[in-house]
Amino acid sequence: MKHFHRTSISPDAALALADAFFPGVGLAATASAARSRTFSGAIGTLTLTARPEGGHYTFVEAHTDQMGESRLDRNVKKYFVEVHRAADPRHQIEAAY
Repeated sequence: MKHFHRTSISPDAALALADAFFPGVGLAATASAARSRTFSGAIGTLTLTARPEGGHYTFVEAHTDQMGESRLDRNVKKYFVEVHRAADPRHQIEAAY
């Protein structure tokens, strides 16, 4: 499955957050490059890229090897919340009922 997020933090900061977040959910880094990371574990494989886009934005893209709404996909969405909080620490996640 493919996910993406645009943020105002730098690509290096987004990847540093990934390096801290994904080992906590049982994924180990298997490949590392200047603008990408690959994590693997029992819940699947994730390839994450972060690149500058259009001025001051960073485009963070995640590809998982899972189908549908898997546990790995939910953790990617939680990671994007962490990226959003890094860009705007005052942001509070609320239920939208």
